[in-house]
Amino acid sequence: MIPIYTVDAFTSTPFSGNPAAVCILQEFPDDDHWLLKVAKEINLSETAFLCAMGNGSYRLRWFTPETEVDLCGHATLASAQVIWETGAAYGIEQLRFHTKSGVLTAKRLNNGIELNLPAEPPAPAEAPPQLLEALGSVTPVAIYRNRLDYIVELESEGAVQELKPDFKILKNLPSRGLLVTSRSDNPDYDFVARCFFSPVGVDEDPVTGSAYCALAPYWRDKLGKSTMTAAQLSERGGRLKLQTADSRVLIQGQAVIVIKGLLLH
Repeated sequence: MIPIYTVDAFTSTPFSGNPAAVCILQEFPDDDHWLLKVAKEINLSETAFLCAMGNGSYRLRWFTPETEVDLCGHATLASAQVIWETGAAYGIEQLRFHTKSGVLTAKRLNNGIELNLPAEPPAPAEAPPQLLEALGSVTPVAIYRNRLDYIVELESEGAVQELKPDFKILKNLPSRGLLVTSRSDNPDYDFVARCFFSPVGVDEDPVTGSAYCALAPYWRDKLGKSTMTAAQLSERGGRLKLQTADSRVLIQGQAVIVIKGLLLH
């Protein structure tokens, strides 16, 4: 039997933030199809699979219900929460995750966890026809792209909040997904965002840690600030503290375990 958890990430309150499953393995199977079947069965935006390597190091992979992805922030935060809360890394204050995006770290703070993720700064890009068609009558202020996603800036927080993209069209976007963002109207936040990943089977993600690997460098350059606070305007909502440093993005957040169970098959 395999331990499995559901964890709400980027929140301290159950049933908010972004839920991820965390599955603790003794070793990875030879056939990745089993991992995908588990992710489909759990049917959350991400299922993290962990295997201990010793001394606070873990091999970590992430799956949506449709495919494996290269980078996921909220499921990494969820994984760190499970490791520390269950005592699997007692006395170790920094975890190292070996992933498709290199080594990621999680540092234990007095009131949360700090992820150290690779910066994925975007560059100006031409919009593919699917993107403009999916946005409908909405006119972008700017369109950018990095290796993972398209980034669209809109004129106001209200425009971001009210956006209703066509997910059927968006599914054909030649990227992992679409990040839509603007400056915040709320003085407590520097910018806001919503994140759509229809191409990998997640129409709207509640709180997307990896998205800020692009959004933090983007808004750093526009606002001239290396430390920022962002709000993700999904139904469940999320708040993130961000810092850019060299080629990395530091993201602070909290997480809470809501379900503990055993995978029988």
